Amino acid sequence: MKPVRKLWQKLKAIAATDEPEHLRRGRLGERAAKAFLQKKGMKFLVANFRSTRGEIDLIFRAGSTADDIYTGNETDCLVFVEVKTRSSERWTRPAAAVDARKKRLLSATAMDYVRLLKDPRVKLRFDIVEVLLADGAVGEIRHLPNSFTLASPFRHG
Repeated sequence: MKPVRKLWQKLKAIAATDEPEHLRRGRLGERAAKAFLQKKGMKFLVANFRSTRGEIDLIFRAGSTADDIYTGNETDCLVFVEVKTRSSERWTRPAAAVDARKKRLLSATAMDYVRLLKDPRVKLRFDIVEVLLADGAVGEIRHLPNSFTLASPFRHG
């Protein structure tokens, strides 16, 4: 009986680490995007925020420098980041996968996050980070700030 139990435990351990390739690539891309944006001075808040309406890969706070405030280019806001990781750009840019439907879902989920804040009067923006892999490792990272605005049912005016 013991050899069967040991075999079963080994199989369970293998199954727990045997994750589909696209999920492994996605996690690698999210880690690379997070590190990249932190190096740019953005403050990391949360990863993989989920609500009933969707998921946001990364949420940051972008702060203004004294020069930004002096020149009127204040950027202090919440940044909702969608990370798109691809091993090839053969057909299209990774950011092209963020279509109108995805933008609506991201907008709805962002509003769910904002509702959790004590003072919801905050500026926000949506960025896309493209992570291109080469031989299973990060080859290039492209940050596309302010890629789209809040989807229509959630914006005023």
